[in-house]
Amino acid sequence: MSATTLKAAEPDKGRFAALTLGALGVVFGDIGTSPLYTLRECFSPEHGLPLTPENILGIMSLIVWALVVTVSVKYVLFVMRADNKGEGGILSLLALATSSRPDATGRLTKLMALGLFGAALFYGDGMITPAISVLSAVEGLEVAQPGLHEMVVPVTVCILIVLFAIQSHGTGKVGTLFGPIMIAWFVTLGLAGLVEVVQEPHILGAVNPLYAINFFRNNGVIAFLVLGSVVLAVTGGEALYADMGHFGRIPIRTAWFYVVLPSLLLNYFGQSALLLGDPAAVRSPFYLLMPDWGLYPMIGLATLATVIASQAVISGVFSLTRQAVQLGLCPRLDIRHTSSEEEGQIYIPRANWGLLLGTIGLVVWFRSSSNLAAAYGIAVTGDMVITTILALVVAHRRWRWPVPACLALGGLFLSVDLSFFSANVIKIPHGGWVPLVIAAMTLGLMSTWRRGRAVLARRLAEESLPLEQFIKRTVKSNDIHRVKGTAVFMTSSGDTVPIALLHNLKHNQVMHERVIFVTVLVEDVPRVPAKDRVLVEGLAEGFYRLTVRYGFSQEPNIPKALRLCKAFGVEFDLMATSFFLGRETLIPRINPQMAQWREKLFVVMSRTAVSATDFFKIPPNRVVELGTQVQL
Repeated sequence: MSATTLKAAEPDKGRFAALTLGALGVVFGDIGTSPLYTLRECFSPEHGLPLTPENILGIMSLIVWALVVTVSVKYVLFVMRADNKGEGGILSLLALATSSRPDATGRLTKLMALGLFGAALFYGDGMITPAISVLSAVEGLEVAQPGLHEMVVPVTVCILIVLFAIQSHGTGKVGTLFGPIMIAWFVTLGLAGLVEVVQEPHILGAVNPLYAINFFRNNGVIAFLVLGSVVLAVTGGEALYADMGHFGRIPIRTAWFYVVLPSLLLNYFGQSALLLGDPAAVRSPFYLLMPDWGLYPMIGLATLATVIASQAVISGVFSLTRQAVQLGLCPRLDIRHTSSEEEGQIYIPRANWGLLLGTIGLVVWFRSSSNLAAAYGIAVTGDMVITTILALVVAHRRWRWPVPACLALGGLFLSVDLSFFSANVIKIPHGGWVPLVIAAMTLGLMSTWRRGRAVLARRLAEESLPLEQFIKRTVKSNDIHRVKGTAVFMTSSGDTVPIALLHNLKHNQVMHERVIFVTVLVEDVPRVPAKDRVLVEGLAEGFYRLTVRYGFSQEPNIPKALRLCKAFGVEFDLMATSFFLGRETLIPRINPQMAQWREKLFVVMSRTAVSATDFFKIPPNRVVELGTQVQL
């Protein structure tokens, strides 16, 4: 290899190492903190499972194969192939699943509803993960000093308040610290487990799936119920796909197979070996795995790790919320960029404080990580089932996999996912209802907003005129006085006259010499390149239609889009351009297309939306707003 080739390869290696380190610091925080509580919950007193060597080996075997089948095979090797132009996550997967068969309207509606419910479940996960993760870490204080039991909840709440309070500063400044901290965490996990495995090496025999099979044969219904706790070992696996757009498929796979999976397995093996020698350690096998001198440092490291795990989920909620706004599933929100270099680093105040209130409410209500475990399982397993279904649709429709192959693979994945989900269903009365209620409320809000916008668009179209007809009449008319400058009218439909234009003519009786109708479209891809951003159409002398396209991971910026029009021979001077926006005052009425309570809810949601001026990044001193009343 030549010196030139070596020099060219070095930056690639450095970038790959940086991405892998970043993946360790962000992607694996959730699944990496699962050893804090998983094995303890498997032997929870409510299961009534005896601490026999056979049961310990059986549960350890279940954990091993859950990590292999669900995370390694399903998410890392299969689902992550569903690459939506570099992006992952359930909305990206939904876009892939629904874009390949536009003629199957009924099926697409069902898939859309399924995908949106999966996205809604993620919001429940976003509240539960910080609560259970930080609680489980702070509960180490009880192991060190049982008298500190009453301090667990207050300390947890304080940590959560600090965590959410710093979100406005973004993760850019502290992001480089995440990777080294998580490396220290995984190395500590592996070493602590290895020490115990050396003393009880026969625990490694749990890799034999016969131990898991015998566990079910010997324990029957109890073994099935224990699956509801075993699934805690794979919570966070969905983050591998959700964060694929930030770090790439290969760095995430490398970090998982070379660092995370070995460390997790060693720690679980170590905890199981500890229980074989000391069944009383079941009260906290993770912390009792540590030597006395390392207990307090481990509590501190665990707290840092759980904060990082929580940070990853919170950032995921921000990203999902931005996608929901762009896809027309929720009102316009204040979205702030916290980095000038990384587009994905954003902060959404309303989402942040809503998550904080929900998370603190869960901590105060449930008061322990054990009580929260039931709520956690439903959210994650529901998301797993939906992800599998959508991924199989993508495999068949887009990758052209034959039906037998999809059925075989789907049978394997769904048998595991549905077993985990079914084992958690019985926990619904004991906390499993929490993520379902959160998801139902979120889905209700999204569907109400989407439906309400469609009804509003029809009402506005009824009060407007066809654009082509209006332009013909305007060009021939001598009654309309034309003034210098450019007028930009934002409109959701490029085929009808904006209400703001009609009101401007009615009240001011003038029209600018150049009129631009701007329609913003959001495509079902993460990003639309700048070269495809705008399309300019000349409608008549002085009239233009401008279509601006964005991906669901991008934010609109109309002034920047206008600058791209120069390639079409249309230039803009912002100081000589006026932006006319319509502001609708909505009046509910009995509407057969929407229930009355949904009408009222839509009106409230509309009032909380960020103004179009701020959302589209339009200079406020160039905006003219014209109001109108609209009866739904």
